[in-house]
Amino acid sequence: MDVKEVEVDFGTQEHVKKLKKKGKKQKPKKGKKPHKENGETKEEAEKAKTDEKPPEIHFPPTFSVSEIKNKQRRHFMFLKFKQEKRKEKLALKKKRKKERQALGDKAPPKEVPKTVENQKVYDETTVDPQDEEFQRKGKEPTEHVPEVILNNFTTRLGHSIGRMFASLFPHDPNFVGRQVATFHNQRDYIFFRYHRYIFKNEKRVGIQELGPRFTLKLRSLQKGTFDSKFGVYEWVHKRHEMDSCRRKFHL
Repeated sequence: MDVKEVEVDFGTQEHVKKLKKKGKKQKPKKGKKPHKENGETKEEAEKAKTDEKPPEIHFPPTFSVSEIKNKQRRHFMFLKFKQEKRKEKLALKKKRKKERQALGDKAPPKEVPKTVENQKVYDETTVDPQDEEFQRKGKEPTEHVPEVILNNFTTRLGHSIGRMFASLFPHDPNFVGRQVATFHNQRDYIFFRYHRYIFKNEKRVGIQELGPRFTLKLRSLQKGTFDSKFGVYEWVHKRHEMDSCRRKFHL
């Protein structure tokens, strides 16, 4: 075979230099960071990414978290739903505050918060405080120290309870006030009444109830001061054991 050499014209030397430059990769210079197309550095681009807020999730009005079967997904959506509700509430609060500041003295009065007390259903048997039928009759109790009557405390436990009630009042009654505080024990129920003597004549004496009145039931008696964790109980009412006989009482 005959081989002939064929001359190839690559053009001028400048054209060859340009081709060599295009084939080489441009290395970044030391001390300088490569720029992007929009002219931002790498740090600026990362900062812009962190500053971008995540897209807000909007729930439809008929959305129910309980419809989601996945437990983790349901918990996540519940937190998102709660967060969105909180944001709406704060935005509405700020809006109302700005409106009130803009109106000044002409602003409407603040709304009364809804509570259980002001939202309860009206009962027909509610008593008017000004109703004469339910107002206190007679005079109010005076500041005199009353006499204390302890009735029907017969057992050792009953005497301990009676002494405890007696220690609530000073041991120096003022008989001029004619007031009596009675603790009456009946079938282990302690009835409290507060009365005043009324002398109708030399032979007849009546009583006038001043109030308050209440009924107590002993559940336990602790030795010393009250201590729910390490206290020593002298007596504890055990319903299934102590109430088996209806004719036996403990006070």
